[in-house]
Amino acid sequence: MKLLTIFTPTYNRAYCLHQCYESLKRQTNKNFIWLIIDDGSTDDTLERVEEWKKENIIHIHYHYQENQGMHGAHNTAYKLIETELNVCIDSDDYMPDDAVENIFNYWVKYGDESVGGIIGLDAFTDQQIIGSTLPTSQSTSTLFDLYYKHGVTGDKKLVYRSDLTRKYPYPVFEGEKYVGLAYKYYKLDQEYEMLLLNKVLCCVEYLPDGSSRNMLKQYRRNPQGFSFYRKELMKLSFAGLSFKFRQSIHYVSSSIMMKNWNFIKESPNKGLTILALPLGLLLFAYVTSRTRDVMYE
Repeated sequence: MKLLTIFTPTYNRAYCLHQCYESLKRQTNKNFIWLIIDDGSTDDTLERVEEWKKENIIHIHYHYQENQGMHGAHNTAYKLIETELNVCIDSDDYMPDDAVENIFNYWVKYGDESVGGIIGLDAFTDQQIIGSTLPTSQSTSTLFDLYYKHGVTGDKKLVYRSDLTRKYPYPVFEGEKYVGLAYKYYKLDQEYEMLLLNKVLCCVEYLPDGSSRNMLKQYRRNPQGFSFYRKELMKLSFAGLSFKFRQSIHYVSSSIMMKNWNFIKESPNKGLTILALPLGLLLFAYVTSRTRDVMYE
């Protein structure tokens, strides 16, 4: 039984997916399964994967589904994963040669059911760490506390226990393709801390067609998903007032965008939502002015 599933959601990324594959071939520890969730690709992704399977160098599972967006691909992955741990490596990213070995050794030494998994580092392709390193004064933390208590910055790589990631599935809204992935991570923060590993587990390249480069468009096209995400973050018991107020601003904006005029009544914090109305209206105006052509693409 393998310890780790590395899952990769992909949509028409055959042109760059080989970089991820080549990095997995170079892993010094091959105690993993590579699960590819093909989210409706129309390019030659399947043909490439079939060729890689024939090479028989790493264990590959391939699953095709109609396009549901990143969160829908994550939902599918979590249903299919059978290993103890999992980590998402996006189709335009790759792993350093010793990444699996570092995960394996750290988990064998320190991992158990009292923690949710491991938080490691992301780096750019030039090996420069994204944001800051993890605090060395402690061995565990929640993801939320890392950013809002300890001042950590930049994307980090999350390795979770698979039995936990099957909890809190992302909702799928008709006609939309986006829900913030951190919804699940912050929900799990309420139950477990994560081990901190100051080693690079993923090298990241932000491509022009990536979701992080197109966030305003995502915001405009997926108001139900954004509204849900912000409303859930407003419910977090450990979050401070300023954090919840920022979520309220986005909640107001997305609710107006989806023409949900009952958003104050549906808000988990009606007082904050009323206070956020002016800034939420300004954010709505800003997003719509910057994305006027989105709905016609």
